[in-house]
Amino acid sequence: MNDDSPGNRAGLPQWTARRARRLAADGETELSVAVAEEVPVAMVFNGTSHAVMIATPADLEDFGLGFALSEGIVATPGELLDIEARAASGGAEVAMTITQRRFAALAERRRTLAGRTGCGLCGIDSLAQVLRDVPPVDADTRVAPEAVHRALLDLRDRQTLNLATGAVHGAALCDGEGRIVLLREDVGRHNALDKLLGAMVRQGRPGGEGFVLLTSRCSFEMVQKAATCGVAVLVAISAPTALALRLAEQIGLTVVALARPDSMTVHTHGYRHGLAPGGRGVSKPE
Repeated sequence: MNDDSPGNRAGLPQWTARRARRLAADGETELSVAVAEEVPVAMVFNGTSHAVMIATPADLEDFGLGFALSEGIVATPGELLDIEARAASGGAEVAMTITQRRFAALAERRRTLAGRTGCGLCGIDSLAQVLRDVPPVDADTRVAPEAVHRALLDLRDRQTLNLATGAVHGAALCDGEGRIVLLREDVGRHNALDKLLGAMVRQGRPGGEGFVLLTSRCSFEMVQKAATCGVAVLVAISAPTALALRLAEQIGLTVVALARPDSMTVHTHGYRHGLAPGGRGVSKPE
């Protein structure tokens, strides 16, 4: 199956039909199964390959921009001068041109990632690169619990690739009423978020408006990426890590986890969900 839509300019398939056999109590059935594709995607800056991620070959220009911003390779969209996604031998590449100042800083970092699905830190050669400074989140966003519940109820039907394959993560931008206004999918949770962040920037949608909903756990890298792009409220259907919560508490980002259509757990800066001050992590930072 090929998708030649604007979100997949590399022209690579997002999923493939495979024959399989389903074994059940009532017998054996032969069927055709949609299987998600994953390919190596090289992030190339000024002609130099910087990272190779295993990803779903769709929305690759969103992926490139989101990756460049959330990894601190560029600080503003204007520092990315050109971007083109194209098929390459065995996969795809996202060719980007950044300013010479940013490229010199990138070369100094001497960072090469060889990413596997779900791996966001492979190849980083110092702790300072992991624990880099993240700007504080000061957006005075308010999100009612009902908005989160509404988004969760709509999320499954909006994840078209996951409905077909059952194998991909989603990251969605939701407005203050819980309507899903942007959604990106990928076999890797970091990749899905990078694609969403890139799409938000390209479409001029500020991260401080509404909230971002993840179909994965809320790890440190997810908080770091979201905050770097100005997201104020991060909602995940799975649990957070302690390091993620320490960073979120420090920088002023609201983390909501174990989100369900009828419940959720608010971990940090709960004032954005209408919680009164009184406990660690629920009051607005001064």
